[in-house]
Amino acid sequence: MSRASHMRILMTADTVGGVWTYSCGLASRLVASGADVTLVTIGPAARADQREMLRGAGVRLVDTDLNLEWQDPEGHDFANAERVLARMEARFQPDIVHLNSFREATLAWRAPTVLVAHSCVTSWARACRDTGWLGEPRWTRYTERVTAALNSTQAWICPSQSFHDDIVEIYRPRSPGAVIWNGIAAGNFPSRKREMIFAAGRLWDRAKNIAVLAAASPGLDWPVQVAGPAGADQATGVTWLGQLPHNALRGHLQHAAIFVSPALYEPFGLSVLEAAAAGCALVLSNIPTFRELWSGAAMLFDPEDSRALHRTLADLCAHDLERTRLQRAAYEHSLTYSLARTTSAYLKLYEGLLASDRTSSQAGEIEVRA
Repeated sequence: MSRASHMRILMTADTVGGVWTYSCGLASRLVASGADVTLVTIGPAARADQREMLRGAGVRLVDTDLNLEWQDPEGHDFANAERVLARMEARFQPDIVHLNSFREATLAWRAPTVLVAHSCVTSWARACRDTGWLGEPRWTRYTERVTAALNSTQAWICPSQSFHDDIVEIYRPRSPGAVIWNGIAAGNFPSRKREMIFAAGRLWDRAKNIAVLAAASPGLDWPVQVAGPAGADQATGVTWLGQLPHNALRGHLQHAAIFVSPALYEPFGLSVLEAAAAGCALVLSNIPTFRELWSGAAMLFDPEDSRALHRTLADLCAHDLERTRLQRAAYEHSLTYSLARTTSAYLKLYEGLLASDRTSSQAGEIEVRA
């Protein structure tokens, strides 16, 4: 019998960024392992192309109109979230509640909770060196809620040791937390690549630092394509593809010879993993997360130095052997971050929490009888 047989899991997710990709992959794999999974969106409803990522997976999808916590730092929507999610728990009767944001961990769940910290406003601001506004009352309240969430949940997880260390330094949670790397399903190493440089990120998000790539692009022999919302201020020298469905994004990665992430802040970087699995040579900013996850399988550069990035990309475009070596190194290292391994780690965590919950319940029953 599967380890997940008859396990009911209620999982929250937002549809903005890589959390959706993570949630769809994990939820689908949990269902394939025998679990019953309800995926509840927080924030904008899933788009048609995002729903397509779950087609045939057997995951139950429920949209809500609840605010994302970083869009509601004062907690105006908290009481509404409490009512909506209490109804969800009563309706689906989960054994485990898997939360992909902080706020919801402070609710009075009956089932054991797992909180996965994918990012936070404070660590984002620190990485961007823009922290003056964090002292405003609404962001002080946000920090208090994140701290309370980490101290309320039965287990909290980060996708990298680097981000785990940031969380510990900022919020000082009472429990130590743990690290479970994100994972994706492995594919075959692609046989052919095109002379193309590819990146993905929101131009308006300073942490993605796409402006540095735009500044480095003029004069390169190969075209540079960027997927993601560009906004009105688009630099020349780069082809802006706009928001792409996930399947289209993966198609571009299959063709691109080089993938660039100039991020100032990245708690994990699922797009980097997807690029590596597609056999792209990786050119990544020299930040703690990428050193932890991709050391030896990528070229690292100073994310504030567009000239250094230009030189690195120009050299890779010109040198076939080095580019091919990096492509193979990235692909082989991507196999470390498999969806099967990620799912197994979460199932082990869930089982431990359920066993502990049963023991606590039995102890409580004994105390009542006494």
